[in-house]
Amino acid sequence: MPSLISPSSELESSNFTSSSETSGPDSYLGRSWSSVNFSVLAIYQIVMRTGWIFKTESIIMPAVVDTISGAGWVRGCLPMLNRFGHSVPPLLLARRVKLLPQKKFAVLVTTGLMSVCFLLLAGIFVSGFAEQYAATATLMFLGIYSAFFICVGVNQLALTTLQGKLVEATRRGRLLLVANTIGAVTAVGCAWFLLSRWINDHSTRFDLIFGFSGILFATAALTVLFLREGRDSFQQAAAKHAIFYFADAYRVIADDSSFRRLALVAGLFGTSLMLFPHYQHLGLQRMELETPNLMWWVIIQNIGTGLFSIPVGAIADRYGNRPALKVVLLGVAVAPAVAIALLHWGQVAIRFYCLVFVLVGLTPIVFRVLQNYTLELADPTNHPRYLSTLGLCIAAPIFFSPFAGYVIDWLGLEVVFLTISALVFLGWTLTFGLREPRHQAVSDVPDELE
Repeated sequence: MPSLISPSSELESSNFTSSSETSGPDSYLGRSWSSVNFSVLAIYQIVMRTGWIFKTESIIMPAVVDTISGAGWVRGCLPMLNRFGHSVPPLLLARRVKLLPQKKFAVLVTTGLMSVCFLLLAGIFVSGFAEQYAATATLMFLGIYSAFFICVGVNQLALTTLQGKLVEATRRGRLLLVANTIGAVTAVGCAWFLLSRWINDHSTRFDLIFGFSGILFATAALTVLFLREGRDSFQQAAAKHAIFYFADAYRVIADDSSFRRLALVAGLFGTSLMLFPHYQHLGLQRMELETPNLMWWVIIQNIGTGLFSIPVGAIADRYGNRPALKVVLLGVAVAPAVAIALLHWGQVAIRFYCLVFVLVGLTPIVFRVLQNYTLELADPTNHPRYLSTLGLCIAAPIFFSPFAGYVIDWLGLEVVFLTISALVFLGWTLTFGLREPRHQAVSDVPDELE
């Protein structure tokens, strides 16, 4: 292997000494604190989920772009900026997250910054600024949107690492079930009560929508203070150049055949994210549905996430994450094809377009199942580097998202939607070749750090 990819003197070597990872969550804190941590993590995710419904990537955010811009390529930038934040910053900061004695402070800071971003977005729409200065508002929106997802990417890395540290593998599916089910109820309740007042055919109060999300994100940040986390102790030399972080991501894929297969599945799943901004465009523009449908699509999508979390969480805990991944990825694969089919089935089918968002609601579950699978595939000392590499694999196809938006304006929705449906279906077929790590020994992977 070329020296650039495997410079053992340049990449960090790991010396893991924290009892928190070697002994398991319950043994290092005790059963009572393990239960408290489980509850706090569930509350954190429930509050975040409630705030997240007001910025749904497949509905609310692209509707904002259509309001201030309307260009397909601008709408197509949203998934690219989203996935860049989810992938590159976590990869570059995975070492810092790993070296933190307590990961909860990374979760606290990033959640607080997410709140600040949304309060700034609310400010753009105060006093009609976005209407008077559409071009400037578009650039400001995209800039804050990018900053927000950089925070989200690091937040998800830290949160998932923290979950791997504090929650046993056989309870992570239960955490997924509790957080998504209760979170769906609270999110849908708030959306039904508030969005019905803030979205109508005459105006959409994006300032109130974003402001409310910002307040909930701030509340979620405060809950992190109640976590009880032991201190880790890692001794690692620093890599000299940022390129070594990407080189180490390559090493994870090259050296671990099980993760390599998962990376391919994750990359094919990532193509589905390019369609997120265009689902609402298909409904409002092509089907000529009314603006208040945005509220119902948001509600239905979150109900779908909550309902699917119940069986998926149970399957993941009892049988492993591989069968759970098979179930949810199939739903994501058929969603674009169903949307196109409904587009051509006349007035009756238009009434059922909302069902597409039930399938789209599977997407956050796929993310969590992929992350939980990765946690079991790697030993705890390698969780940050594996998770950041997973994020990079999911993000890889998203950088074609603006081009996909351009093709939609040029050739229409059908070509792009059906092509991506086929790619995700291919990824689903590849899940049958994955191994289930739950009952097998963890691969012996070199311990060099990212």
